[in-house]
Amino acid sequence: MKSRTHKHTAHFSFRGSACAKLMLTTAVGFGACLVIAANQGGETGDTQPASTLEETRLTMGKWIETQQIISKERNDWQQGKEILISRLEVVKKEIAGLDEKVRQAESSVAETDAARSKLVADNDQLKATGTQLTDAVTNMEREVRRLFKTLPEPIQAKLQPLAQRVPEDPTNTRVSVAERFQNVLGILNEVNKANNDITVSYEVHNLADGKPSEVRALYVGLAQAYYVSAGGEAGIGRPSVDGWKWEPSKAVAADVLIALEILQGKHTPAFVPLPVTLQ
Repeated sequence: MKSRTHKHTAHFSFRGSACAKLMLTTAVGFGACLVIAANQGGETGDTQPASTLEETRLTMGKWIETQQIISKERNDWQQGKEILISRLEVVKKEIAGLDEKVRQAESSVAETDAARSKLVADNDQLKATGTQLTDAVTNMEREVRRLFKTLPEPIQAKLQPLAQRVPEDPTNTRVSVAERFQNVLGILNEVNKANNDITVSYEVHNLADGKPSEVRALYVGLAQAYYVSAGGEAGIGRPSVDGWKWEPSKAVAADVLIALEILQGKHTPAFVPLPVTLQ
């Protein structure tokens, strides 16, 4: 006997609009659509065209592609978000750094203004002090010029280099205030030494007969002086505003000679009575 083999072909049918909506919604909906389509096909037993299956395959491919695009866009968005957040943090740090620099700059400007104000105040003080010093040295120079006339000739000769450096016009001079003080102090220092010393010099004076003659002058400090000539004529000198004034005095000749010999080491030290006029 020949057996007959019966082939049964199951035909699946898809309901277009309902199934399409389910496929575009979720994969679960897509599976349910397939089940429904299979049941419907079993009931009808109709053979569907091959184009329906191809359309389904294309639709599902589009759906998968869409999901992939959505996933990629989501990932790209997440990465972009993280990049933006990191950049935002960097910008915030830069802003904070700039704010700190601005505060430091403002603090530095305030300190600079304070320092400048102090320098201006110090400069004003220095100018005022400089004016006071200029006035002081000007007065001292005036007194030194007056004092210079009353000095003995040998002291004047010694101080002449310093005296020439004293400006004639204090308001119009290139000599600095410091140099002017040095000149004045140098002159006063030498004057002080001469005032505490006994000075002997050879000078020319007019004697009692009116004739000039070389004499030895003995200066006791800057307030009193005596002279004696080789012929034994003597005199007494005292300072004045116009210079030293000399008066002949034979009475002091012997005592002046003894004083000179004591200074030269030719006579035993002793008290020598000489007239002194105090003013």
